[in-house]
Amino acid sequence: MRQNTIRQKIAAGQPVINGWLAIPSSYSAEVIGHQGFDSVTVDLQHGMIGIDAALPMFQALSSTPAIPLARVPWNDPAQIMRLLDSGAYGIICPMISTVDDAASLVSSCRYPPHGQRSFGPARAMLYGGADYYPHADKEILVLGMIETQAGLDNLDQILAIEGLDGIYIGPNDLALALGSTPKSESDDPVVMKAVEHIRTRALAHGKIAGIFCSSGEAAAMRIKQGFQMVTPGNEAALMATAAKAAVATARGAQAYGASKTGY
Repeated sequence: MRQNTIRQKIAAGQPVINGWLAIPSSYSAEVIGHQGFDSVTVDLQHGMIGIDAALPMFQALSSTPAIPLARVPWNDPAQIMRLLDSGAYGIICPMISTVDDAASLVSSCRYPPHGQRSFGPARAMLYGGADYYPHADKEILVLGMIETQAGLDNLDQILAIEGLDGIYIGPNDLALALGSTPKSESDDPVVMKAVEHIRTRALAHGKIAGIFCSSGEAAAMRIKQGFQMVTPGNEAALMATAAKAAVATARGAQAYGASKTGY
């Protein structure tokens, strides 16, 4: 079976830089996958992506070095299993707030006797290899998102669930749950304390500590703080930022040319 290089990088103490896709486009997926990301997540929760669009995006990512992941809309076994069968090499699941939530997530990603994943790895075998089944449980990555007060309260019990590989922090929902506002994870002391608490407890349990970030600079800061997996924004935000900068540069040249002409 094709190895999950995310696991190798984490074991070697190297940070994983994760791309994020919100636009339902195989072309965008292919472009992003060739930009040096270690993994790329197809976002079916807040991205404008459904299962029919996700499949060709996974196929496009197959032509790149990036490991394909999926963020599911909810902790739904049917959706999780379908995305794994489509070739996702890992699942990021929102709103993991209880031990039962975490146990259900893990069970959906593991074959019996370790879980309840139904057998039918259709495209997963094309991507992972003919020997997918006997090795899938140890290669597929399972990450639960902590983004509620209940998730914080139950954090250590959640982290103790066998088969849960790590935590991916949803900073905006976490901020809302703590009475703050989105994008306040770097300036609200309460949210900052919660983020650091999640990171330290994840590492104490030997689990991956990951977080979504607003930019490359924010991602670099999180790596310095000790996060092992970071996402420097999604492709829609990166495209908008680059486009806005290009327009501003062009406008600046226009203004410069006008002033020069005036003299």
